[in-house]
Amino acid sequence: MTLAPLLTVPLAALLSAGLIVLLKPLLQRYALARPNARSSHRVPTPQGGGIAIIAAALITAVVLAVPTGIALGGVELPVLALSVIALAVVGAVDDIRPLPASLRLVIQAGAVAAVVLTVEGRLLPDAPLWLERSFAILAGLWFVNLVNFMDGLDWMTLAEFVPPTAFLFALGLAGRYAPEPTLVAGALLGGLLGFAPFNRPVARLFMGDVGSLPIGLIVAWLLFRLAGQGGLEGGLAAALILPLYPIADATLTLLWRLRRGEAVWQAHRSHYYQVATVNGFSVRETVGSVFALQVALAALAGVTLLWPSRAVTLACLVLAAGLVGWLLRRFATPRAASA
Repeated sequence: MTLAPLLTVPLAALLSAGLIVLLKPLLQRYALARPNARSSHRVPTPQGGGIAIIAAALITAVVLAVPTGIALGGVELPVLALSVIALAVVGAVDDIRPLPASLRLVIQAGAVAAVVLTVEGRLLPDAPLWLERSFAILAGLWFVNLVNFMDGLDWMTLAEFVPPTAFLFALGLAGRYAPEPTLVAGALLGGLLGFAPFNRPVARLFMGDVGSLPIGLIVAWLLFRLAGQGGLEGGLAAALILPLYPIADATLTLLWRLRRGEAVWQAHRSHYYQVATVNGFSVRETVGSVFALQVALAALAGVTLLWPSRAVTLACLVLAAGLVGWLLRRFATPRAASA
């Protein structure tokens, strides 16, 4: 193994932290998030730190692509990079001056479709390609938005996605994941780690839509590549397990809001992790619980890949669902009642 892959995470982390230091005065001036009834913070706080995460990840991936043995002649990585930049631009504008939900959705759908239509691998080889790709576009569009919805607490996005990106990067270093997504996973992991000190509760900087939207697209692509490695036991189960907490929290919350007739496109504080802070959990307890769960889910995903049998895979899926359900119920239960 060359030294280049091992440099991915520290290089992206240093770039991310350095860019934040340089950009923070501008974000303080032009992208200040002021508290409102739906906010989790109490004082005006600059947002837009996701610019540094995404820029650091892209720069690192470009610089280390050739040294890590990745050919740049294909279309998949350039399309991913352009789609990520498009979502980052939309997010940056929306952080400063909110855009209509319909416009945001159209641009997001276009970015997701571009990535899905150029990605390598198949999710469901026995299904018609058009059906698989249509499903993947809808799923990817929802994933991009749910990552945005789940970015409502200090360190929450890091708790959700540092464990799976670290798992995928380690998987690639072990030769069990393609070089392209391995590099991207490591670059994104480093970008998140470089942002972490500035978002530590109580946060001095928020990620903003400029970070959460493209992070959602990158992670969706990483999971698609993992799922396309060969059937339920070959990667599909692992790709389902790794993001199970944010998917469950966001999807169940959406369904409950639809049932109550609420305007689901409007900001709210109904997610389980947000309800947890109302029910007596501190921010650190909440994100710590999510981080621990995500580490456990990464371990279960690893088991499905190490012992690829139908029985092991189903057992891991059931256990993963049980752990996620347990944490959601714990968050939804007032602390006094659960004592």
